[in-house]
Amino acid sequence: MRMSKPILLLFLAAVLAAAPPAAAGDRPAYPETRRVDQVDDYHGVEVADPYRWLEDDVRTSPEVAGWVAAQNELTFSWLGTIPQRPAIQARLTELWNYERYGLPARYGGVYYYEKNDGLQNQDVLYAVDRLDGEPRVLIDPNGWSGDGTVTLGGTSFSDDGRYLAWSVAEAGSDWNRWRIRDLRSGKDLPEELAWIKWSAVSWTTDGLGFFYSRFDEPAEGAAFQQSNLNQKVCYHRLGTPQPDDSVVFEQPDHAEWTFSATVTEDGRYLVISVWKAMENNLVYVRDLARPYAMPRLLIDGWDARYGFIGNDGPLFFFRTDLGASRGRVVAVDLNRPERSAWRTLIPQNDDTLQQVGLVGNFFFANYLHHARSRVRVFNTSGEQVRDVELPGLGSVSGFGGRRLDSETFYRFSSFNAPPVIYRYDLASGKSTLFRQAETVFDPAQFVTSQVFYTSKDGTRVPMFLVHRKGLKQDGRNPVLLYAYGGFNLSMTPSFSAAKIAWMEMGGIYALANIRGGGEYGREWHEGATKLKRQNAFDDFIAAAEWLIDEQYTSRSKLAVMGGSNGGLLVGAVMTQRPELFGACLPEVGVMDMLRFHKFTAGRYWTDDFGSSDDPEQFKALLAYSPYHNIRPGTAYPPTLVTTADTDDRVVPGHSFKFTAAMQRAQEGPAPVLIRIETRAGHGGGKPTDKAIEELADEWAFLAATLGIDLPQAWKGDRASGQE
Repeated sequence: MRMSKPILLLFLAAVLAAAPPAAAGDRPAYPETRRVDQVDDYHGVEVADPYRWLEDDVRTSPEVAGWVAAQNELTFSWLGTIPQRPAIQARLTELWNYERYGLPARYGGVYYYEKNDGLQNQDVLYAVDRLDGEPRVLIDPNGWSGDGTVTLGGTSFSDDGRYLAWSVAEAGSDWNRWRIRDLRSGKDLPEELAWIKWSAVSWTTDGLGFFYSRFDEPAEGAAFQQSNLNQKVCYHRLGTPQPDDSVVFEQPDHAEWTFSATVTEDGRYLVISVWKAMENNLVYVRDLARPYAMPRLLIDGWDARYGFIGNDGPLFFFRTDLGASRGRVVAVDLNRPERSAWRTLIPQNDDTLQQVGLVGNFFFANYLHHARSRVRVFNTSGEQVRDVELPGLGSVSGFGGRRLDSETFYRFSSFNAPPVIYRYDLASGKSTLFRQAETVFDPAQFVTSQVFYTSKDGTRVPMFLVHRKGLKQDGRNPVLLYAYGGFNLSMTPSFSAAKIAWMEMGGIYALANIRGGGEYGREWHEGATKLKRQNAFDDFIAAAEWLIDEQYTSRSKLAVMGGSNGGLLVGAVMTQRPELFGACLPEVGVMDMLRFHKFTAGRYWTDDFGSSDDPEQFKALLAYSPYHNIRPGTAYPPTLVTTADTDDRVVPGHSFKFTAAMQRAQEGPAPVLIRIETRAGHGGGKPTDKAIEELADEWAFLAATLGIDLPQAWKGDRASGQE
């Protein structure tokens, strides 16, 4: 929905009157933003926060709601003057309109998978008796709301396939409400489970109930901002109300700890993983065969990451980076849990171990080799059996299943290769095509390469470049440089209609695998955390300078983009090097590094960022915090900030405050605009029409600010949708 929600306030009319629509080449007339005399003392250092009031929830603050409406009115008026925008949205819609499938999973002899016909706002869950059979709709969320913002969240089937637990998320929120459906009768059970986020559902093998994690109900009006504390692992028995659920694990003395609970495939044990933040974790195990048994601490020390893979009776398998920065697989015996008795089944090698699945008595180890996927198959003794042959340079996901399965499924995609799903036969090691996307572009017209450049401190950093064939390195190409660089997450080759549209516009897409991510294991990640955070920004700046030096582009043609932690990245580099970029697109970014930990999920990020509560970390945070490093009278690049009014992960106050400070400080005509999506969150579950509209606005902004002329084929009739 492009129009902001109505605000019945008299002062809004005056604000809007002071901010008439502006032509794309003029300096916008920004709405007036009130400043307050807010100064905080951090370890003896006074720090001003003049836009503190913009942290208030848009649902409860009329003044913030009025500011949002005024900013959206300005932004959409400005974007509406861009002549290229209609053609961009039309081409994005054509490219988006292809069938997309999820990976099949089998329960009770029935296969289940999600599918989108192309332009449906939300994916639909289907059931099919045979892979080549006629699918039937199980759950279609597209009728749940008029604007497509109520979505199907998680799903979990009981082992026998009789029951399905499924969740609903509204307006992009992380909060989920869970329901249970009896698949025999097709009817939903009466109970509904609320105040659940970041939690899966794990069924007991008898199919009578499941374990999940929940929070206490937030204070009235605080669900989208209050820090989430005191999570509990609960057991829900079918047919009973949620208040009757038993609490099986909690740590009231550690309100900030969070938990996930998984029932082992044999049904004997409950594995509980415990986190303080997002880094190292503990592991508890409860013997479900003993009704009164307490959870037993199996892995202690907070010294590494431990991901549960599966078990063989009392022998438990974990993926860990303990003593292995790039990951290994270890076996831990419940009868001899001391570390001296642990056995390494799959040792560390030169590639980075991302995920491990245990299917049909094989470990499927998904590695990254310079940020691209490799999959190796091992038996349960740790002996390598084979590699999975992949179609090319790209990314792989999947390889889920159970110990008795004879098949598994995986998805492959790359920058110019739409997703392909394969069925993998465990006995023969043969992959056969299950579904292949049919899209309206020619993949052969694009090429992908990987380059390496040198960062400020001499570190060698990889970067993918994707563009049309026959590109001239004459410094005149528009480039969109993207990165993330945080939380041990790896950026790998992936397909999107938006990237294809950008490259059809003559652009180069550059993906830099900067430090802070997980591409090269723990050391690569920790090389840009806390006091070393500046390394991620230096890596990103070095990528931009390399692209200019190598004549791929010039400063006036170079745009940078990133979301969430990547939004912080863009905010940091544009305040440190404003002269380097032709346009900036920070999306749902963490912009106030002194207060991020006070809202919703923010406290989990202190492992990566540090905390302003610590004097030394405060100094490092203040040195790069985007909001605090905006300098009045500076000529900042054209900037389009994007966020959403119901983002309860990175609360929108970050983007609101950053934008207000930027607009006041900006010197010259370059626009500083903010696009605030309504009834949307951090990005998950965003309806297709909203996603296309937002990208059309971003690409149109880049077309206007970088001086991009659209392909001739976009300007006339396109019978086939292809150039």
